[in-house]
Amino acid sequence: MKTLSPALQSHLATGATSLCWCWKIVRNDGLTQGFTDHDRALAFDGVTYDAVSGFTASEVQSQLNLAIDNLIVVGALSSATLNEADLAAGLYDDAAIEIWRVNWADAAQRVLMRKGNLGQITRGKTAFQAEMRGLAHILNQPVGRAYGYSCDADLGDARCTVNLADPAFSGAGSVLAVTDARRFAVSGLGSFADQWFAGGKLTWTSGANNSRAIEIKRHGVSGSTVTLELWLEMSEPVAVGDAFSVTAGCDKQFSSCKSKFANAANFRGFPYMPGNDAVISYPTSTQPLDGKSRYGN
Repeated sequence: MKTLSPALQSHLATGATSLCWCWKIVRNDGLTQGFTDHDRALAFDGVTYDAVSGFTASEVQSQLNLAIDNLIVVGALSSATLNEADLAAGLYDDAAIEIWRVNWADAAQRVLMRKGNLGQITRGKTAFQAEMRGLAHILNQPVGRAYGYSCDADLGDARCTVNLADPAFSGAGSVLAVTDARRFAVSGLGSFADQWFAGGKLTWTSGANNSRAIEIKRHGVSGSTVTLELWLEMSEPVAVGDAFSVTAGCDKQFSSCKSKFANAANFRGFPYMPGNDAVISYPTSTQPLDGKSRYGN
């Protein structure tokens, strides 16, 4: 149940209301944005809610248990407010969102309706659609370590201890030729072995994608030609001369940790745990321990 201020309660009691929806989004980079379905901008709590965003929302389905609220937010893409490039760069992934019901005639009369995070986002040329997850979605996230063959640390973190600034595990270069938005030939990485940076991270240091990072799918070396393929297309065009830095990739296997990074002592998996074959195995020989046959031979 929502607690309303006396002023808002009185406004609702009149039967002729001037209400609108306002959405507050805090992106991963800390930028706070406001949007409203009213025909003019509103401001409260230090946030201006833009009136030209084209935001709309579906009905909210809530349950008494801890099931996640079901809400879809739809909005228009605009270069001045929310654009495709920022969505593609992941700036809105798991962004915090608040939904307010506001009296546009007096913004002091408002109530917070929902609070959560953005989930799956789909986008097109002119619009986007985002799932809003309620606060209960955090309870569905895995917590603690997983018991498995592969390492559960992130390469270079405090548990892994690998120094990614080491020249053996990092490099820098620039684009020589572009195949498309995720495949290109590069310079500066000729001293590294084939697939050394596969699974690693590329961070652009110049060009239209400057400061954006993305995971590398393949790192190919064929003679003097070095190519990189990204998992996803960059949101902005990749051009010849664009500079970048890269860090080595890790497949989280014990063999790679030992041979590639010389870091077996800090491997955070369980490479010698028994598998399914060991669990369901059973003795198959009829030969007794004394070496004599059960049948008298």
